[in-house]
Order: sequence, then structure tokens, then C-alpha cells
Amino acid sequence: MSAGEQQIPPWLQEQVGRMQQLQQNLQSIMMQKQHLESEHLETERALEVLQKTNDDDTVYRTAGSILVKSTKAILVSELEEKKELANTRLTVLSKQETRIKENLKEAEAKIREMLRSPGAPPSGQQKTDTPK
Repeated sequence: MSAGEQQIPPWLQEQVGRMQQLQQNLQSIMMQKQHLESEHLETERALEVLQKTNDDDTVYRTAGSILVKSTKAILVSELEEKKELANTRLTVLSKQETRIKENLKEAEAKIREMLRSPGAPPSGQQKTDTPK
């Protein structure tokens, strides 16, 4: 490192690392949400098709790579349960997404504050590179 370059203070490195971790968590949650939303849509479509069938029609459900004979009532019940579970998981993921976005805003604000006054640590933190 040349004499003209400044070393990034440890507390700033820590905040940047925290922000990167939050961004990764947010990306993971958004991917999970997307997968669940797709699964939810698929369940909705299956229920719609199933509702159009007669109660005495022969219906099948998948069990791995095979089809198993079932009843309309059982399949409707299973799909409704699957739909409810997906809704619950989507609600939880949405809350996590909101919380992480708020934490990201806070981390970005701290980093901006640190960049405005690079010589001083943010309030509540001590410089770790000062001689003792």
C-alpha cells in the first residue's frame, strides 16, 4: 500500500460486511418467496381443475414419479392444506423481507455517516486502531 492510500477502518469494514450479509439474506428470502408463490399458483390451478370434476370421477395424485388413485375429497383437503401452509410461509418471508430491508437502510445510513467523517468511529463504537 502506498503512503497516499488510506486503510479502511475496521468499523467501516464491519458495516460493509454486515450490509453485504443482509443483501445476501434478502436475495435468499426473495428467491424463497418466488418459489413459494409459484408453488401457490400451481396449487390454485390444481384446485380449480379439481373443483370442476365430479365427485365420483377417478382422480390421481403424484407420489414421487408415480400416480396414485385417490378421491376428490382427499385431494381437495391436501391441496387446501398445502395452500394454507404456503400462505403462512409467504407471510413469514414477507415479514423477514421487510425487516431485512429496514436493517439494510440502517446499515447504509451508518456507512454514509462513516464516509462523511472517516476519521471518527460512529457513535457508540471505539476506534480499534488507536495505540494504547
